[in-house]
Amino acid sequence: MVKPLKSITINKSMDGSQNNQVFWEYLNKIPYKDGLQIQEGAHEKIKHSIPKTGGYLFLLEHYPVITNGRFGSDDNFVLPISQIEKLGIEVCKSERGGDLTYHGPGQLVAYPIINLRAFNLGVKAYITSLEQVIINLLSEFAIDSSRREGYPGVWTNGRKIASIGVSVKNGITMHGSALNVSTDLEGFSMIVPCGIKDTQVTSMEKTLGSKVSMQDVIKSFIKHFKTVFNTSVNKENGPG
Repeated sequence: MVKPLKSITINKSMDGSQNNQVFWEYLNKIPYKDGLQIQEGAHEKIKHSIPKTGGYLFLLEHYPVITNGRFGSDDNFVLPISQIEKLGIEVCKSERGGDLTYHGPGQLVAYPIINLRAFNLGVKAYITSLEQVIINLLSEFAIDSSRREGYPGVWTNGRKIASIGVSVKNGITMHGSALNVSTDLEGFSMIVPCGIKDTQVTSMEKTLGSKVSMQDVIKSFIKHFKTVFNTSVNKENGPG
């Protein structure tokens, strides 16, 4: 289990009787399966914690991988899986919601492993909140974005810039969001992204036509996560 470095404090638990904390850490670039193992460890820790803790927020980048969610179809692979793997791109099944998506360097992946009861959120409201974090973040970088009814994620100029895919077990979330910052978008050409035909994918850098600092995006994500999920950051442990 990776030791969390920084903490966000939830103002009150659902019954107002205690303060909960969500610890966050940026893990840099890691394989998809390592990220899954970290999530599972955090999930178990939250499930068995007394009193219930808020949870964890892991921010990271993945090495090139295509994941196939619970509702995914092999028909949405444009290239044979064997050919994709020969290109050095891993292919993994995932318990998250959604269809096929691509993860790679330059993409900010967020895995909030949180107790929804501590936030008084249902699954739909949780997904909407994750989308709002990204919409607010993009606005800070002068990118207008929005939701698309029936398709979790965030869109700008008709192109998908962020994906959302979650699972919830025992009221505790896993998986999360993936925002294209400076991602090599060629990875998406091997699949039908999210199972939506004719979907065009974009990134922050492609939209802006200029370089974007991943560290600036991370700080912005933390700031807007704090606001949207009604949290406060400990000053001595806040983002630098």
